[in-house]
Amino acid sequence: MQASTTPAARPLAELTIRGIILGGLITVLFTAANVYLGLKVGLTFATSIPAAVISMAILRFFKDANILENNIVQTIASAAGTLAAIIFVLPGLILVGWWTGFPYWTTAAVCAVGGILGVMFSVPLRRALVTGSDLPYPEGVAAAEVLKVGAAEDGDEENAKGLRVIILGSVVSAGFALLAAMKLVAGEAVKNFRIGGSATGASTSFSMALIGVGHLVGLSVGAAMFLGMIIAWGGLMPYLTSGVPGDLDKVVSTVFRSEVRFIGAGTIGVAAIWTLLKILGPIIGGIRSAMAASRARQAGSILDLTERDLPIGIVGLSILGTLPPIAYLLWSFSAGGPIHDHGFAVILGTILYILVIGIVIAAVCGYMAGLIGASNSPVSGVGILAVLGASLLLVAIYGHSTDVARTNALIAYALFTTAIVFSVATISNDNLQDLKTGQLVGATPWKQQFALVLGVIFGSLVIPPVLDLLNTAFTFQGAPNAKETALAAPQAALISSLAKGVLGGDLDWRLIGVGAGIGVVVIFLDEMLGRAGKMRLPPLGVGMGIYLPMALTLLIPVGALIGHFYDKWARRQSNPDFAERMGTLAATGLIVGESLFGVAFAGIVGASGKDAPLAVVGASFETIALFAAPVAFAGLIWLLYNRTKAMAR
Repeated sequence: MQASTTPAARPLAELTIRGIILGGLITVLFTAANVYLGLKVGLTFATSIPAAVISMAILRFFKDANILENNIVQTIASAAGTLAAIIFVLPGLILVGWWTGFPYWTTAAVCAVGGILGVMFSVPLRRALVTGSDLPYPEGVAAAEVLKVGAAEDGDEENAKGLRVIILGSVVSAGFALLAAMKLVAGEAVKNFRIGGSATGASTSFSMALIGVGHLVGLSVGAAMFLGMIIAWGGLMPYLTSGVPGDLDKVVSTVFRSEVRFIGAGTIGVAAIWTLLKILGPIIGGIRSAMAASRARQAGSILDLTERDLPIGIVGLSILGTLPPIAYLLWSFSAGGPIHDHGFAVILGTILYILVIGIVIAAVCGYMAGLIGASNSPVSGVGILAVLGASLLLVAIYGHSTDVARTNALIAYALFTTAIVFSVATISNDNLQDLKTGQLVGATPWKQQFALVLGVIFGSLVIPPVLDLLNTAFTFQGAPNAKETALAAPQAALISSLAKGVLGGDLDWRLIGVGAGIGVVVIFLDEMLGRAGKMRLPPLGVGMGIYLPMALTLLIPVGALIGHFYDKWARRQSNPDFAERMGTLAATGLIVGESLFGVAFAGIVGASGKDAPLAVVGASFETIALFAAPVAFAGLIWLLYNRTKAMAR
């Protein structure tokens, strides 16, 4: 921390009305895209870089625009886009039959109060995990570099190229998704098979977005997910299906859903706990530093702009200010149910749980974002811990019951509690990435933190109607009214299954224990690789590789390999940093294009009432479409990266 006794020079404008409006408009697009992608594949993407590029492309028409104003725009948009990860929990209320839709104000309020708590919890973490650590923050650093290029005198040409690459990637991605919607190419290929008396399978979805995700998360995470996939489909599936009779496809689907995923949950849970233990020291140091800064301000010292967080007193009051709305939400949600048998005590205990576990989760998510980026978000793993904790607390109070209605009410309450905690997790996962960007471009932390609150509010207003639209158009797999086109919503299905298992008393803790054991082995392996200076294998990535279906994970390692070889090429160019950023923007375009097409397609489905309203061929074309898909897919990826290289030279 640095302080001075003389006033600082007049700072550049950061928080402007036009910047806030632009951030809000970008929020609508990226929040919708992330909601769709998360429900389809269980992954969301970081929106900082595309938001920064779009902001610079628009604000450069204003003579007084500057790098710090652009930074505020990307801060608002990225916060809202990341808040969309709330879909990892809320659809669970549909899956258990408690909700049939998403009540607008209730859904928005859950996102808002949890998100604001996430912002406030991350304020002292900035000193611990951003300025006081050597975490790489890959996406935060990349966003800062994009902003710096755009602010340079010769940045207009590079900025324009970057925007063209994002648009090209989006068009390629949305174009292939359109071909799949027209049934001219297959969207997925699946083949289950027997190995002696056992069964397993191989599958992939032809998703451009997954290639983009793989490029962004990098080779280490891609390798970790591939290892998890091999553990699941090469080891666990053959073992768990040994001697199981029945239809092949049904056996594979049932065993994966009811056993393998819970093993993956145990692995993710252990990875989250390990992360927390590693960062307790820096967190305590960050809180002490924030208090020291507050005392320095009160003593009359003028802190440097880059050290001015929201005052710790405002942070404390803001946290306290969220408690009455949380209490009201919990009370109204549980009206008429068993929670009201001990209403005051249970809701007070729930609030304390949200505060304590929220702080823990904010720290874990912030650390993981700094280590491997927000795109490979750990919120699904820590969400598992949160729902287990909430469910176990309810079991301690109410025990197990044979009354199905009573048990369902408790399951719904546990999921609702977890949804608030999850909002904390999603925002803390993104905040520190943005604050790292701000640190590198010389931004004022408190202004970014205020912008993050605005982003939370904007995102909270957008998420409910998008969720309702997708639920109406597609439904969710496992829901009472599920259609053939239902979205997987993998995390929501897993988290609601955990709540059911704990409160229903039939959760197989042995499976969780096996997953925890795998997690311990992976943690040991990762630490040994780190000490030897080798490529790491993030335990969270291994856990996700185990519990996500292969169709949703296989292309991520492929994308990581493509990104790895592209970056090797980029480092040989005359301007390697620019060439590497162009690859990042191409990958981002792949994600944005497919995701935005998915949201638009959901609107067409909802308006038409048909599951495949754009289909131009019938079932007889399926074989041709299956062979055409990999050819067209590989060709378009080659075209995009080849064109990106040409523009980057």
